[in-house]
Amino acid sequence: MRTGDASLIDAAAVAQHLGVDPARGLSADEAARRLAEHGPNSLREAPPRPAWRRMLAQFRDPLVYLLGIAVIVALAVWWIEGRHGWPIDAMVIAAVVALNGVIGYLQEAKAETAVAALARMTAVTSSVLRDGQSQRIPSAELVPGDVLLLDEGDAVAADARLFRAATLLVQEASLTGESEAVMKDPATLPAAAPVADRLCMVFKGTAVARGTGRAVVTATGMHTEMGGIAQMLEAAQEEPTPLQKEVSRIGRMLGVAVVLIAVVVVGTILLVSGVRGSADLMTVLLLGVSLAVAAVPEGLPAILSVVLALGVQRMAAHHAVVKNLSSVETLGAASVICSDKTGTLTRAEMTVERVMTASGSTRVTGIGYAPEGQVEHQGRALKEGPLHAEHVVVLSGGSLASNAALRQGDAGAWEIEGDPTEAAFLVAERKLGSHERRSRRFERVAEIPFSSERKLMSTIERDREHGGSLVVVTKGAPDVLMRRCARVRVGMDVLPFDEQARRRASADVALLSDAALRTLAVAYRPLDTRENPQVMQGLETLEQNLIFVGTVGIIDPPRVEAAVAIRDAHRAGIRVLMITGDHPRTAVRIAADLGIVEPGAVALTGAEIDALDDAGFAEAVRSISVFARVAPVHKLRIVDALQADGNVVAMTGDGVNDAPALKAADIGIAMGITGTEVTKQAAKMILADDNFATIVDAVREGRGIFDNIRKFLRYLLSSNMGEVLTVFLGVVGAGVIGLQAPADAGTLVLPLLATQILWINLITDSAPALAMGVDPPTDDPMARPPRRPTDRAIDARMWRGVIQTGLVMALATLLTIDLYLPGGLLEGTQSLANARTAGFTVLVLAQLFNCFNARSETTSAFHHVFANRWLWAAIALSLLLQVAVVHVGWLNLAFGTVPLSLGQWALCVLMGSAVLWFGELRKAMLRARGG
Repeated sequence: MRTGDASLIDAAAVAQHLGVDPARGLSADEAARRLAEHGPNSLREAPPRPAWRRMLAQFRDPLVYLLGIAVIVALAVWWIEGRHGWPIDAMVIAAVVALNGVIGYLQEAKAETAVAALARMTAVTSSVLRDGQSQRIPSAELVPGDVLLLDEGDAVAADARLFRAATLLVQEASLTGESEAVMKDPATLPAAAPVADRLCMVFKGTAVARGTGRAVVTATGMHTEMGGIAQMLEAAQEEPTPLQKEVSRIGRMLGVAVVLIAVVVVGTILLVSGVRGSADLMTVLLLGVSLAVAAVPEGLPAILSVVLALGVQRMAAHHAVVKNLSSVETLGAASVICSDKTGTLTRAEMTVERVMTASGSTRVTGIGYAPEGQVEHQGRALKEGPLHAEHVVVLSGGSLASNAALRQGDAGAWEIEGDPTEAAFLVAERKLGSHERRSRRFERVAEIPFSSERKLMSTIERDREHGGSLVVVTKGAPDVLMRRCARVRVGMDVLPFDEQARRRASADVALLSDAALRTLAVAYRPLDTRENPQVMQGLETLEQNLIFVGTVGIIDPPRVEAAVAIRDAHRAGIRVLMITGDHPRTAVRIAADLGIVEPGAVALTGAEIDALDDAGFAEAVRSISVFARVAPVHKLRIVDALQADGNVVAMTGDGVNDAPALKAADIGIAMGITGTEVTKQAAKMILADDNFATIVDAVREGRGIFDNIRKFLRYLLSSNMGEVLTVFLGVVGAGVIGLQAPADAGTLVLPLLATQILWINLITDSAPALAMGVDPPTDDPMARPPRRPTDRAIDARMWRGVIQTGLVMALATLLTIDLYLPGGLLEGTQSLANARTAGFTVLVLAQLFNCFNARSETTSAFHHVFANRWLWAAIALSLLLQVAVVHVGWLNLAFGTVPLSLGQWALCVLMGSAVLWFGELRKAMLRARGG
């Protein structure tokens, strides 16, 4: 039976339909038969992926495929050439690819499926009635028709229809988002209602906060409301992150470019050079392969993984735990943050904010359960007088008519037991300073429990200060309580509760309600000796002719740090939405306090969402920032609409009901303290401190990481472009620069050898690029709007800069070669080996100078030039390796180099620095044009 249908049918009819006697429950045999028929009361678990599949998933990337092809080609060339030495090129590329896979695997190895986490939430045991006897059974053995026995503190293990309830309060925040415990009522609903309003039902995954009840199980396992969420969670598709999409696009683009480069360069050499014999042809083909490998930034996947992993570590230090490497950057691209209210934007700690009595009103400062603050009247601490006397009675009375407890834990934190709303009175009473006298003065004699019919709770107290006389103290809904009052407390006096006083009290309630505060009123009455509660048949008769004292306004207060974070998000161009299961008026009030909306804004409810067609809903999502009384399916629909509108969506949440939307969002953010295991597993990021402000820190970190990705992409691609253009222009313009073969050699002369190109790629594409990945920001990442999903990591302007910088590198290299060679534009006297070594060195130095250029598209390289010590260390290491390859004998033989003089080194440094001065000129021109 569906839980929605069961709420519309009388409880006895539900039991009859399920074939159970509510007084005896199922028999053991019948329960066993139904368990075999329906299966265990557990959620379907997704089979875990084997370790080898998780490892292989790390290599599903076009760029990795391209590098794999490069490994195969390099091995083929090494084999054809006679297998001399080790295939260093292939080994280096393969090691880089393997490192990338290992980093990704280790980061994601511990992540478990969200559906498995849902299953672990199920209570271990449940109390049921079977064969007329109460017994405790494993929750997995519950079947439709079982009679659940509910008591305070129990976890509800299945969906069930109530047929008996005594002050039954159920905490359903994890399922519905409702911040307050729900008072359950077995009465049949008159019409279909959303889950949050099905008062005659209890649901799997919720908990009993107070009272007792009996209910017949209507659904188990995947047929429960939580099971429905699990099915949505299974169906929700995880989209690749923006960074994963961009890297895939870059990989495909580079794959095409590499083939074109190899074909064009090899074809050009064959056309303009006199290739004679197989030796020349093999040299040309090897050069083509070397250029193709050089054109691919093979360090990109590993550098990307390392940079993201370092970002994960930095974010973990700020209490943001990221489960997937690519998700680090995704938050930086977020244009919308959809946040739950309870426990995320608010403290999930009910707090008395206002108190209204006959003599006036006050504000109670301080939030949460720590009794820090005071009761203020007109901005000052409340002093002795009529208003103070009334407040003592209101707050002490609310504390007496309560079963909550407030205590300070060993660690100094204040904790409550019982209903959070009742605990709010205890906290406010401590702020007023009247709690010690109240605890000494009164002793409880009896209790009239709260019921949904009466909407009141009363206690009978013995007043030790008045000879042990008895007094009834009542708190409850103001409209109900005022009807039971005949007098009103004014200062130390008791006056008739006439029409004028009633209108004043009603106006106070309306004022508090308009401020989206939950209202509770307090009244009392001394009992005379004839009204002995021990002998009276109906204690409820004592709740008459009461003395009205006042009304309090209670709210789950917003987090102070959340308001600051929302302002920062708005400054960064990020829209913040509140999506909650709470009441619309409460949601709008909190949203206005936090700065999400302006006061007076409206909220869209789940029922109103259902009434909208797709076009109307899409328009509503664009203009409305508060959604209240929503179900999980509504959250999913909101996320889908935002994504369809081109937004990168971050979704925060802590309850089971948030899990599907968290999984569907571009980045789901779970609360680490108040969040359920479900949300933590469905999310891509977990806030260990439940602090909304941590999201802003993560956004800043994500944006900085993307900036750094652009930095090392700019550096890698421009450096590789310099190598390609050096060879291409050197071959085409060989005659111009005097690049000719000696008389006793072959006819083919190249500006750089294949081994030299691979060496350049090795020493400049690794450490410097990695150091650039941890470069500090050159500007404020939060002072600009989020990048759009259509924005490219490598845009047209970057491509222009890459080509221009690569051309300057190539020209500086070829000009140096020309300077040392006889003939050409500049007459030289050195050997080909010397000229080629000088050009080889200039190209290395130019790429090292380019490190400073690449730190920003427009900011000068000399701005905070020493901010990145890792970059300086990487440059020093690369320079040391280049000195070695030029001056160490066995490396001379391996790479075709000769030692350079000190003067030649100085010239190489000067020529290599040309790329730096060109970059400064280009940036100045860009700044002058305003961009």
